[in-house]
Amino acid sequence: MPLKPHERHVIGFLLRHLAVGLGGGTLVGVLLLYHDSYGLWSMMKHSGNTVLSVFLLFFGLFITFGSVGMAIGVMGLGDYRDRDPSEDGQD
Repeated sequence: MPLKPHERHVIGFLLRHLAVGLGGGTLVGVLLLYHDSYGLWSMMKHSGNTVLSVFLLFFGLFITFGSVGMAIGVMGLGDYRDRDPSEDGQD
């Protein structure tokens, strides 16, 4: 069943905001590892499962930042249409 145009628009909107969130999560993860914040990279490098440790770090960051990016996009949709038109101009 093909998507309707308004459904494609909504999915595209959410995917764009998800991508921004993923970019933010990637940036934070890379900076954490590059600056060895709290000895994080040193611990990962000397552990037996370096790849798994890095994967889990970025997975958590992607979930968090991707969700925040989509939430900001959705919450930013509100504008004048949220008000009742019958109340405009009446105080």
